[in-house]
Amino acid sequence: MNVKPDFSKNANVAATAPAFLSVWDMHAYYGESYIVQGISFNVHEGEILALLGRNGAGKTSTLRAIARLADPELKRGEIWLDHQPLHSMSSYQASQAGLGLVPEDRRIIAGLTVEENLKLAQIAPPIGWSLERVYDLFPRLRERRTQEGVTLSGGEQQMLAIARALCRDIKVLLLDEPYEGLAPVIVDEIEKTLRIIKEQGITTILVEQNAVRALQLADRAVILDTGGIVFDGTAAEVLENKELREEYLAI
Repeated sequence: MNVKPDFSKNANVAATAPAFLSVWDMHAYYGESYIVQGISFNVHEGEILALLGRNGAGKTSTLRAIARLADPELKRGEIWLDHQPLHSMSSYQASQAGLGLVPEDRRIIAGLTVEENLKLAQIAPPIGWSLERVYDLFPRLRERRTQEGVTLSGGEQQMLAIARALCRDIKVLLLDEPYEGLAPVIVDEIEKTLRIIKEQGITTILVEQNAVRALQLADRAVILDTGGIVFDGTAAEVLENKELREEYLAI
């Protein structure tokens, strides 16, 4: 059996409890461009981690590398999820292992209804997230189950994208800019949903430009700057540190 390595001696890794998802010395490239420059961090089971930084800091690239997408190319490092070595897997295998990525553009499939989008993603038979359970979490999607997914509002499409990830019975939810272009009242609704998902034991990594909202939701935060980690600690510490916020988050 593969055994997850002990990262507790690394300065950028929280070591207060065993990690559920561990990133160790990850280096990733787009062609010759060195984007993710040797970062290491842990995420604990059921935790919400805000992955923050200015534009171009490497946040989305980090998510994509964890999800094992072809771009960026992971050239060095290890990624472990619940004792499973994601770094040696394809994106499809990582999805089967329990990763669910919701990209910024949501990737709702045109020509399919809300329910067809969900059924296409759902494992058979569903273990934890049946359609009814998903609809209980997102009652608006139940109301629109026969509507074409791409005709939903932006907020409803974001709900559908998250619901579709849950249908894979995931362990870790990776969210890239989920609040982008949404009204504050819709953001409130999505945050309420993410708190419920947390209560169900799902671990979440949240990349979000609205850093204050992300920090208010998250348990911990990792801040990136030019591909490296400059902070790894609690979200409360960031909210209380004006100098840190101004220098790396412009808030």
